[in-house]
Amino acid sequence: MTQANKKHVSKYQDIHHKKFPVGTKGIWVDEKTEGKYSLINEEISLPAAVIKQQSIDNNLNWMQQFAEHHNVKLSPHGKTTMTPAFFEQQLEAGAWGLTVATAPHAEVAASAGAKQIMMANQLVGKANMAIIKRLLTQHDVTFYCCVDSKENADQLSAFFAGTGVTVHALIEFGVEGGRCGCRTPQQVVSLAQHIDSLDGICLAGIEVYEGVIHGDNAEQAIREFLATTVKTVEQLKEEGLIALDSPIVTGAGSAWYDVVAESFAQCQHLLAIIRPGCYLIHDTGIYQDAQKNVMARAQVNQGYACDLGGDLESALEVWAYVISRPELNKAVIGLGKRDVAFDAGLPIPERGYRNGEQIEVKGLEATAIMDQHTFVTVPDGYDLRVGDVIAFSTSHPCLTFDKWKYICIADGDYQVSRLVETRF
Repeated sequence: MTQANKKHVSKYQDIHHKKFPVGTKGIWVDEKTEGKYSLINEEISLPAAVIKQQSIDNNLNWMQQFAEHHNVKLSPHGKTTMTPAFFEQQLEAGAWGLTVATAPHAEVAASAGAKQIMMANQLVGKANMAIIKRLLTQHDVTFYCCVDSKENADQLSAFFAGTGVTVHALIEFGVEGGRCGCRTPQQVVSLAQHIDSLDGICLAGIEVYEGVIHGDNAEQAIREFLATTVKTVEQLKEEGLIALDSPIVTGAGSAWYDVVAESFAQCQHLLAIIRPGCYLIHDTGIYQDAQKNVMARAQVNQGYACDLGGDLESALEVWAYVISRPELNKAVIGLGKRDVAFDAGLPIPERGYRNGEQIEVKGLEATAIMDQHTFVTVPDGYDLRVGDVIAFSTSHPCLTFDKWKYICIADGDYQVSRLVETRF
């Protein structure tokens, strides 16, 4: 690639205005072809990761409207896609900021135009702190990170005090058996008092992740946990431990965002923020199941998700060839662990094509996956041939995105005229 092409380009890339390197997975096109490139007619090398534009547009607008209805801000978790072009779309649609998992991810968020960057994780280590110092020095952004120990707070203060920049801290409040976090409101208050005595770090509010709460009474437990969180933030404000006019209270992964939004909806004296990430891409696996639960809760509780109309749609597919039919009831697909997520369910055949015409794939089922191959069972009498193209949907989009440098953006006819670049 040229030096110019190595720089972050803020918008979608026109395929015929940029040469993508031969050998980069999924992105070799015929340079003589003009305009759009057809997946169905095999004008793009497979396997290839594909985003359906109309589905991502639908999901973007659906979640933004959901957040606005509940008077909460949306700070989507960027770890799902790590794709600046998608970050820009989310910000342009009204997102308050972006959530990230690591210090380098924060730099990507800033390059995409985010002014509010929330790291839903602890900032630990001098090299990572140096990245954030550079970020705050070079960009007009406010950065927030989680803290759940005096040791981490002291480390942040020791690094940032006297540098001219300030890190905004969110105390992580957790539950027994969960991941990070102070386990009681008393521990939260004690840590807040300690932070108040330090330089280079200021307390902005409380962060939680309710997704670690499970069990038959999970919804009730989550609502009680969130109520305690709000009361604790209010206590910190009353005691003068948070200087902001509107302290932050933030939670919500992609499974319980509805419960979090409903719990925060009346917190107008606070800056309430939800952080779902997988909604933009969605899937046909674990997040489809989670969304079904959201819609079921909305029906029971007369929630807004039902009134909003429509629903989230699976936007991601991975297209691949049938490369072998070694047995009557077995096909081997040129698609493996290096191409698609497999931790939360194997890819699902959605459509098939042969010489540009659609073929039947109902009844095909992926049964095992290797580095470069997926094994599919084929019913008796099925006409499936080497060279046939199959479009697979996926579960857990996070672990498909991080396998691809470039991802195709397709219209309703599966024509591709632009690519997006991931920045993992």
